[in-house]
Amino acid sequence: MLASEYMKLSEEQKKRVDPMITGFNPTDMYASDHIKRVLLAFPGVFSGIGEFSIHKEFVSSKVTGHAASLHNPALDKILETIAEIGAIAFIHCDIDNVRPGEVPDHYADLMEVFKRHPNASMVWAHTGLGRFVGPSIEHVNLIDAMMSDPELGHVAADISWDLVNDYMVADEETAQAWADLLNEHPTRFLFGSDAVAPSSWEGYNKSYEILTDLWALLDKEAMHLVNVGNYERMFDESIANIRAWEKQNLNPK
Repeated sequence: MLASEYMKLSEEQKKRVDPMITGFNPTDMYASDHIKRVLLAFPGVFSGIGEFSIHKEFVSSKVTGHAASLHNPALDKILETIAEIGAIAFIHCDIDNVRPGEVPDHYADLMEVFKRHPNASMVWAHTGLGRFVGPSIEHVNLIDAMMSDPELGHVAADISWDLVNDYMVADEETAQAWADLLNEHPTRFLFGSDAVAPSSWEGYNKSYEILTDLWALLDKEAMHLVNVGNYERMFDESIANIRAWEKQNLNPK
């Protein structure tokens, strides 16, 4: 449906949209084959994969069948496919459970998954936070440790979603901690609205406005990269890789 609607757009309109492949089941060993079939059925359309979810608050338990897991071999197969294609992939995986423990439950396992797939370009959605999964006192330090790990240079994080943005500027100290993090690792973060079917520009812009205090603390380079530059770089590379993969597999020698 998404591809069909995209193909109705004019060439100028298409330049403003980067369609993503979503809706597959990350517990399905055939999910990686589905991703390939979609690309070959609609060449020239898709720009990346996701957002797809592993652990997600109360949502995961409502999915038919067994819940997605960081230990499921289907996830490894999906990430192997993402690496083969050279696509960018957005992964939603909560850093913790709804009822948090002292140490976030999913952080270490997720880092291990990332490290097993060094050739897969990935973006961790919302740095693992959500409506019912808030940041621990060590959250910024955990993200800093991730960004400082030389084995995780292929992973970025997005700071979208107004609920998450509220956490980031909860007080002056918190805003400064996030600003220090983004200024230290300016090439590793992407901002986006994550607005759900907004009816006006104000709906899209809400997240940006929430972060006004954070933006004021970023240096000029970080501000540009987080808001524009990193997205352009990551998606330009992903799109070029996907088009090359499509061409190779649509016209095998």
